Amino acid sequence: MELFSLPVPLSVIVVDDNSPDGTGTLADDLASVHPGRVVVIHRSAKLGLGTAYIAGFQRALQLGATSILTMDADFSHHPRFIPAMVQCLATADLVIGSRYTPGGGTHNFPMRRKILSRCANAVARNALGLRARDATAGFRLYRREIIESLALDSILSSGYSFLIEMLFLVEKAGWHVAEVPILFEDRVAGVSKISRQEILNALFTVWRLALQRPVIGLPEIGASDFTLSRACRVGCSVSLRLFHAFFFRVTRWH
Repeated sequence: MELFSLPVPLSVIVVDDNSPDGTGTLADDLASVHPGRVVVIHRSAKLGLGTAYIAGFQRALQLGATSILTMDADFSHHPRFIPAMVQCLATADLVIGSRYTPGGGTHNFPMRRKILSRCANAVARNALGLRARDATAGFRLYRREIIESLALDSILSSGYSFLIEMLFLVEKAGWHVAEVPILFEDRVAGVSKISRQEILNALFTVWRLALQRPVIGLPEIGASDFTLSRACRVGCSVSLRLFHAFFFRVTRWH
C-alpha cells in the first residue's frame, strides 16, 4: 500500500457497505497482510456516506488515534499530500486538502463538474459564512479533540452534504481550520456517485444550516437586527434557488 510507504505512522480504516465490486474482500485481504494496520468495518448495505464517516470516526477514537484523516481511495486524493497536511496540523485543528486555496487545482476534471463544484462552494461559503475556500472537500485531517467535541449522532446529513455540515459545526465552534493546496485528479476508473438527488440534499442542508446561523463570526442576532437577519435569509434562499436552476441546466449538457 502506498500509504504505508509515507514517512508518517498511520493505520487504515476501510468502511465497506457490502460493495458489489469486491471492495470488502480486497480490504480483508489487505488486513490479513497488514494485521493491526488495516481495519475493516463491514456493513450490510449502503447506509450513506455520512454514517460511513461516523463509523470510521468512532472506530478511530476507539483505537486511540490522535488525529483522523479522511480521503477517497481512488487516488483523486493522492497520498503524497498527506505529509504536508500532517505538518500543517501542528498549528491547526482541522487541515483541508484544498483545490481552491492558492497553489491548489484539479486535473482531468470535466467542465460540468468544475462548474458544479465551484458553484456549490460559492453557495455554501456565502450562505453559511464559511472561511475555508474548499468547503466540500473530503480530504481532511482532524485533531481527535474535534471529533470528540461534536455530537456526531445529531448530524442530520447523510450524503455528501455531511462534509458541509461538519465544516459548519467545526467553524461555528471556533476551531482553527487551515488549508493545504493539492491537485485533485479525477478518477481514471469508475464514475462519480454524486447524483441529482445528492445535489438537492446538499442544497437543503445549506438552507437548513443557514437558518441556524446566517454568517459565522458575527454576533448573535437580536431583536433589533431582525431586518438584517431576514435579509440574510432571503438572500440565502435566492442564492439557493439560482444554483438549483443552474444545476438543472448544466445536467442537460449530457
